[in-house]
Amino acid sequence: MNTTRRRRLSYEGVAVAVPVTVPYVRYSTRSAHWFLGQAIEALVKESGLKKEQIDGLCVSSFSLVPDTAVGVTQHLGLSPRWLDHVPTGGASGVMCLRRAARAVQSGDADVVACVAADTNHVDSFRLTLGSFSNFARDATYPYGSGGPNSIFAMITSHYMRTFGAKREDFGRICVDQRTNALKNPHAMFKKPLTLDEYMAARPISDPIHLFDCVMPCAGAEAFLVMSEERARDLGLPHAVIRGAIERHNAYSEDPVMVRGGWRMDRDDLYAQAGVKPADIDFVQTYDDYPVIVMMQFEDLGFCEKGEGSAFVQSHVMTNEGSFPNNTSGGQLSAGQAGAAGGFLGMTETIRQLTDTADSRAVPDAQLGLVAGFGMVTYDRCLCTGAIILGRPA
Repeated sequence: MNTTRRRRLSYEGVAVAVPVTVPYVRYSTRSAHWFLGQAIEALVKESGLKKEQIDGLCVSSFSLVPDTAVGVTQHLGLSPRWLDHVPTGGASGVMCLRRAARAVQSGDADVVACVAADTNHVDSFRLTLGSFSNFARDATYPYGSGGPNSIFAMITSHYMRTFGAKREDFGRICVDQRTNALKNPHAMFKKPLTLDEYMAARPISDPIHLFDCVMPCAGAEAFLVMSEERARDLGLPHAVIRGAIERHNAYSEDPVMVRGGWRMDRDDLYAQAGVKPADIDFVQTYDDYPVIVMMQFEDLGFCEKGEGSAFVQSHVMTNEGSFPNNTSGGQLSAGQAGAAGGFLGMTETIRQLTDTADSRAVPDAQLGLVAGFGMVTYDRCLCTGAIILGRPA
């Protein structure tokens, strides 16, 4: 019966193509609409399609409010017959792709543009934090703590006390991601980072220091979803979906988050793909803070819970290392363009599997895993997901 269920839920026949990055800038007075428009324009140009041939649209953005995806269609002159708005932040890349793939399989759309974008200026970031979650705001503002740094400081310190992780362990993740970022022309950070520099960085919210934090910026990420047949007819290099999962409000009984929803569904993920964790050639973890990267290593089955520190100590996580992770540099070194951070791992994985990652290519990579993580409210994350992408047969 399980075999039948997996066959019914297969993503066979769906292609993921045309990874697009609208270059990041630290601050911008341009709107999220502008960055979305730049991404759509690039998708059209690089695919050879006409704008009218994009008949599905899936959008994620924080700073688009009060508009939603339907406002984007009017602004950009699109007329899709399938539309979705996925406000799940860092999990939106996985979730947009899952929904777009089903739309293509069902015939609800032929070509879906999945796009995430946000702007960033001083006031927009403050407004985003204030409206992100009423629950988190009401729980933290009375104590003078309203931003993500203090929330993740609590999660990080709890994890460290529970499992004995050290700052040096998190530093290994950040240093290796910076090495990867130096080969990414879109990355905001252009200077190498040493472990000594990481350890000496100024504190932000104990135990979080400067290089544990992402740099907010403005930009966009996007890709197209269509049938494999259509991608071949268009001559587009593409990846295929081997398996996908998502979960919301997992492990709500944990007083403070030490595990995520990936752990609940990982067996299903690997069963869909017919592989084991050891078969994955590279991983794109969602990396708003390094403690969450370590949790993903554990919860996705690359090591057991509590063994994350030993795992990072025994692996090199650069693109040429024993365990390539966040080969673009991730958000910690490429920057966090709002909801586009949830698409960063997806566009990078498509590039890796279509031989367009240039000097940061993982040698002989056949399978990549992209994990999403979004909507943190006070002491936990509400949305998680993961997708395994591979080269077409």
